[in-house]
Amino acid sequence: MENKIIPSLWFEKNADEALRFYASVFQDSGIIQETPMVVTAKLAGVQFIGINGGPAEFTPNPSISFMVTCETREEIDAIWEQLEENGKVYMALDSYPWSSYYGWIGDKYGFTWQLSLGKLADVHNQRIVPTLMFSDIQQGKCEEAVEFYQSVFGDFKSDGIMRYEEGDFKGQVVHTQFILNDFLLSAMDSGVVQDFTFNEAVSFTLLCKNQQEIDHYWNAFTIDGREVECGWCQDPYGVFWQVVPSHINELLGTEKAFSALMKMKKIVIEDLKNA
Repeated sequence: MENKIIPSLWFEKNADEALRFYASVFQDSGIIQETPMVVTAKLAGVQFIGINGGPAEFTPNPSISFMVTCETREEIDAIWEQLEENGKVYMALDSYPWSSYYGWIGDKYGFTWQLSLGKLADVHNQRIVPTLMFSDIQQGKCEEAVEFYQSVFGDFKSDGIMRYEEGDFKGQVVHTQFILNDFLLSAMDSGVVQDFTFNEAVSFTLLCKNQQEIDHYWNAFTIDGREVECGWCQDPYGVFWQVVPSHINELLGTEKAFSALMKMKKIVIEDLKNA
């Protein structure tokens, strides 16, 4: 599938190695395009980006994980075995109330994956679904954030909300699933107190067809969020987005254009063309 929203993973310098590893783990996968800074791959049919961003103060954490739906236990076992090498188990493979076979694991690069036995039809046949966990300073804000995304994205569809029925987080969101621009995401409030939240390690590249779309999303995300640089911004709930034109690679065909991008916060297509 060609996502209009692309999960993007930050690496110090080994994006190529990491995405090739992921492509070996998941079926229907492979490298699409590679430059010294950005590697694009298809993983289980879903487009991902790996960024050679250099050393960073932030590290990956489970605030954004990737839910992988498998229809056989054997497939889960095969994926788990590869991800487990030099990784970290958060929840062991076992039977849980929400799935008869499920586990949560961090891979050797620090990114986390939830493997669940289920039906692909229940996830609109999207094998990998980014899952946002609202925790720490964002705890309890999941439903509000999803309502915000509904107001921003014209193409929005909700598959419903499940809530915690008891405990300290009663009434908060235990699971919700929704579609933005034909791309499925899920979200939840954490069920336990956590000391981490969203950071730049996982961002979402949002492909826009023109300057009007760029302006719309940028203004919506930053009015109560934060402008960063080079098309990066942080929305009011802490999630990082890269708001870029869909033909960004064509626009960055010259060194002058790339230099112009480095001086921008919001991307202005005409300025890149003129450069």
